[in-house]
Amino acid sequence: MDTQQHQSVLEINKLNLAKTRVVSEPKLTLQSGQIRLAVDKFALTANNVTYGVAGELLGYWRFFPAGEEQEKWGRIPVMAFATVVESNNDEISVGERVFGFFPMTKSLVIQAGQITPFGFSDTARHRHQLSSVYANYERVAKNPFYNESTESYQLLVKGLYTTSWLIDDFMADHNFFGASQYVISSASSKTSMALAFASRQRANGKAVKLVGLTSSSRVEFVTSTGLYDEVISYDEIAKLDNRKASIFVDMAGSQTVLASVHNHFAENLVYSCSVGATHIGDLSTNTANNVSLPGAKPEMFFAPAQIKVKSKTIGGAQLTVQIAQSMNLFIEEIKQHIKVQEIMNFEQLNECYLSLLSGKADASIGFVYQY
Repeated sequence: MDTQQHQSVLEINKLNLAKTRVVSEPKLTLQSGQIRLAVDKFALTANNVTYGVAGELLGYWRFFPAGEEQEKWGRIPVMAFATVVESNNDEISVGERVFGFFPMTKSLVIQAGQITPFGFSDTARHRHQLSSVYANYERVAKNPFYNESTESYQLLVKGLYTTSWLIDDFMADHNFFGASQYVISSASSKTSMALAFASRQRANGKAVKLVGLTSSSRVEFVTSTGLYDEVISYDEIAKLDNRKASIFVDMAGSQTVLASVHNHFAENLVYSCSVGATHIGDLSTNTANNVSLPGAKPEMFFAPAQIKVKSKTIGGAQLTVQIAQSMNLFIEEIKQHIKVQEIMNFEQLNECYLSLLSGKADASIGFVYQY
């Protein structure tokens, strides 16, 4: 329970993601240049599960190290809106609202630096080796695309939409590697839906057929979104036309699905992109096996790398505008298919996290924790 001197934090066991604990930590006294951000609300999605799975590989565990037993326990980052409630920094005022990454807790103290009219970064030592994108906090008042009425949906999709938009942008930069077909696993996930939407929004999006792969129990829901040209279950992969040059975007991270797609398309699989890891019980972790699969070798997609490329070609400001405009259109689309469910306490939060981890969460529900 949160008090004036202590606050609760949800931590995850790095070796067993299904094991969680709630710890109490003292609230820190601000040092020079620091600010205290009070979380208003944050979202919990399958994307956060991926952060846990790739915590060591991509550095997500380093965002907010656990207070004790750091080799065993970690804090999965979530996207949140927060308010500055205390400031020891002359350039940041109490009352400002921000958007960025937070641990699952009530407040966060950061060392604010690299301050601009549009945002600032946490320059604390433990975040120095992370991409600057992950340490940035956006000043909400300076975002012309911010819409207060869609805050919960922004939380659910903003981080993942950026990733999805950049995946499609990367593919377009490479002329889709000559493919005429996108095959996207975990098609019911918001990241996959965002990719399908972004592809449709792109001027040359019609050049590729969008095929969504999902579990048999979710085919009806995914089909109802209208985002894909074709939706099939994982056990129907063999029905796909393997004569077509195809791209595989792997949001599921399943060894079984990965092998099925590669073996089915063989040399006609011209690009294989690894993004997510929603199938926890069947994760694709055997690099040697993956390299030996027919077709293009699976490659991990790292969004900050494409941000860097695009920032050089069109500029960071223009990139932000393009993604924001597209994302707001996506929000209007998914409001028809996904309803927000508010979480009010840590018991409910833990239950929602475990349902996402197990893949049993209702795909038509978006979880938002409200303080």
